[in-house]
Amino acid sequence: MEIGIDSFAAFFDNGTNQKPSGAEAMGQLLDRIERADQVGLDVFGIGEHHRAEFLDSAPAVILAAAAARTRRIRLTSAVTVLSATDPVRAFQEYATLDLISQGRAEMVVGRGSSIEAFPLFGFDLDDYDELFAEKLDLLLRIREQEKLHWSGKFRPALTGQGIYPRPVQAQLPIWLGVGGTPASFVRAGTLGLPLMVAIIGGDTHRFRPLVDLYREAGRRAGHAPEQLQVGLHSLGYVAETTEQAMEEFFPGYARTFTNRARERGGAPVTRGMFDAQAGPRGALLVGSPEEVAAKILRHSEALGGISRVTFQQDVAALPHTEIMQSIELLGTRVAPLLRAAAV
Repeated sequence: MEIGIDSFAAFFDNGTNQKPSGAEAMGQLLDRIERADQVGLDVFGIGEHHRAEFLDSAPAVILAAAAARTRRIRLTSAVTVLSATDPVRAFQEYATLDLISQGRAEMVVGRGSSIEAFPLFGFDLDDYDELFAEKLDLLLRIREQEKLHWSGKFRPALTGQGIYPRPVQAQLPIWLGVGGTPASFVRAGTLGLPLMVAIIGGDTHRFRPLVDLYREAGRRAGHAPEQLQVGLHSLGYVAETTEQAMEEFFPGYARTFTNRARERGGAPVTRGMFDAQAGPRGALLVGSPEEVAAKILRHSEALGGISRVTFQQDVAALPHTEIMQSIELLGTRVAPLLRAAAV
């Protein structure tokens, strides 16, 4: 099982009136990616948002800077909001990243849970799914063909132009990032794309029927079982003890998700709600190295097997030193436990 980290380059106030500048926060993020590489983590992903509290509006640029400071870790989007971008340009950016990193680039593409990119780039939310389906089709065709003829509804036609540069890898890895929409799971299976499931709340085992839909759709489309990989993206944080991890993660987590609930008309986050989510069946991967590793293995069993798990740590506005220590524990203690269990 691969283990890694996803970051949204969060730029939150951590409640101490010591918020770093944008340049300082970006430097800290690059330090984290470098540390993840040094401690043996497998993958680091950068999300895409277009809001003041995130610095990840140009993830390929961040990943390219990280490529120059790392040697082995795979570098991916998490996710590219494909509905609101040009697939030609997206492919070019990640093919370029693949050249810089010498074959370590990946993409996770999705429709996006945040909608601010649509009006920003002139797209209609009423076309939410149709945009994604068309652009995913084009992206996959570009991956297969250097020059192609293609026409669609939302982008000018291609009439044999070449798409350059081409990546180092014979086929640039493209995962499909999904939330809880059954049609998205079926689409990934039908296309034979690896699946990254974002489980931010609730009980992880409740996603098993959706994962089964994915695998059945892939089987019906003629894809080999080993091609139908499932990854899990969850919020998480590791400290020396579970008590320490819970106490450090909760305040920022509660602040972030209470603010989000306020935007959407929901209720504030309580400690009881947090404790339930961090319990044995809940989605949060918060605890000691041993507790977190055991929970990941339970989640993997509940979903019928996963090949990758990624942690999202920066929603809790933790100090840089604490996130660096969590990365250290993920690489030196959690990852070995998972790898030993897979033998």
